[in-house]
Amino acid sequence: MSTSGFKTLAHYLPILRWGRHYRREQAIHDLMAALTVTLMLVPQALAYAILAGLPPQVGLYASLLPLLVYALLGTSATLAVGPVAVAALMTATAIAPYSAQDPALGLQAALILACLSGLFLTLAGLFKLGFLANFLSHPVMSGFIAGASLVIASSQLPTLLGIQAEGSHLLALWQSMLGQWHQVHLTTAMLSVLTLLVLGLARRYGQQGLLTLGCSPFWAQTLVRALPAVLVVLGTLAVHAGWAMFAGVRTVGHIPAGLPALALPHGDLVMWQALLLPAVLISIIGTVESISVAQSLALKRRERIDPDQELIALGAANLAASLSSGQPVTGGVSRSVVNMDAGAKTPAAGLFTAVGMCLATLFLASWLSALPRFILASTIIVAVISLVDVRAFVETWRRNRSDFAALVVTFMITLLVDIEHGISTGVMLSIAMHLYRSSRPHIAIVGQVPGTEHFRNVARHAVTLCPDVVTLRVDESLYFANARYLEQKVLEVVADNPSLKHVILMCSAVNEVDGSALEVLEAINHHLSALGIGFHLSEVKGPVMDMLQHAPLRQQLNGNIYLTQYQAYAALSCH
Repeated sequence: MSTSGFKTLAHYLPILRWGRHYRREQAIHDLMAALTVTLMLVPQALAYAILAGLPPQVGLYASLLPLLVYALLGTSATLAVGPVAVAALMTATAIAPYSAQDPALGLQAALILACLSGLFLTLAGLFKLGFLANFLSHPVMSGFIAGASLVIASSQLPTLLGIQAEGSHLLALWQSMLGQWHQVHLTTAMLSVLTLLVLGLARRYGQQGLLTLGCSPFWAQTLVRALPAVLVVLGTLAVHAGWAMFAGVRTVGHIPAGLPALALPHGDLVMWQALLLPAVLISIIGTVESISVAQSLALKRRERIDPDQELIALGAANLAASLSSGQPVTGGVSRSVVNMDAGAKTPAAGLFTAVGMCLATLFLASWLSALPRFILASTIIVAVISLVDVRAFVETWRRNRSDFAALVVTFMITLLVDIEHGISTGVMLSIAMHLYRSSRPHIAIVGQVPGTEHFRNVARHAVTLCPDVVTLRVDESLYFANARYLEQKVLEVVADNPSLKHVILMCSAVNEVDGSALEVLEAINHHLSALGIGFHLSEVKGPVMDMLQHAPLRQQLNGNIYLTQYQAYAALSCH
């Protein structure tokens, strides 16, 4: 194979790059990281499958083939792919109408969701559409994650109390729980409180306490993060031993041993169409979360990832999940951080984690049927509560009130209506805010800083002005949505300055001008010409200048185009 052919193939199969130089030392680090992540993933996989309204083994299946596929195609050495809480909740919402009819139909809906999500992500990666995820602003994402986390935590309360309660939104759920308070299973409730305390205190103080006792940092981290798995083992042993304290406690129930059969998801066309939008929303949230954590962790190691290839890898992982009876997957924040901290050096850590999950599925599935549900519910609550970032609310309020409004609206709709409407509203708010801001670009009147060739905003700096010349600096590219705003500002300046002879448009921040904006510039030139006012351009960038060379404005311009703003001022006798 030629060098160029190998590079092309290695671009889509990154394992060909890092695999050629894989060393024993890397393998040891990757194995240790995989062991740590596997201890986290076993209880999380079971918990997030139940959270999605699916049989517990579906979470285990989603932690097998998808991890293998991502290791082959992904560019992040530390991203840990698998079931995550938010995607599980979104899956539960999407498949609820089908699960209500028949649990088997709900499972098929989940497989279709994974398939559609995989197709969407793969096509987005192939067509370089990863930038679309940027339209979901950080404040909106923070509001959605906070709202979804509280919904997830609330959805686990009935399990902690040993009651049956459900609701289409948060208020309905709480109303259902309050109506059954007299049916609370006291033993389950007390054990749940104890489990939450143990997990919460260990998360907050466990590592520091172990360090004080003389543990190394590595083992202190590992032991704290393995605690949920330890509780799973202890709780399951207690049920198998028939301890009286665990009498009447609900368990996970039957988990079939063995690996899943590979099969294509099936369902009628109406179901596929109905699940398309939820699949796209799951993909968007998963993309933002996965690429954000992958880039953050790569930066700490001075590495880089390819966002478009990440989309392909995540898409292929979801397609693998749909073929192997798994739920939608994405990169998990907490597991990825643990993976890096535990020493993962290459994506092979994901391969080893898949092997560990395979062994757990083969040999522990039947034994884990006795696992108390309240332990999984406690694990979920402790994991998701940490995702509620109160500081994001405070800091957004201080920085930008419109961003804060978008954050709160997304948070409240997610919390009180449902997560699908919450994220849909968030996406629309993000796009609307972007369009509003870009349609009203910052336009400043600038003057010369005394003794220099620099020009700054008259509202912020002590500058000198020429009485019959006004310079407007546009801090945005010009396109159809904001060109009329520029025209309005120019006409306002003309109306406010009766002695005006020249208007200079300083284009230092204008990277692009579309056809509609060119027409508006021509209209501005026509208006100013009729008033006997010169219209000039300065500091025009190369690509914009190339466009002007072939536009009527270049010949019709009632003024000149200057290389620098200082040259324009000098030519118009403003010195």
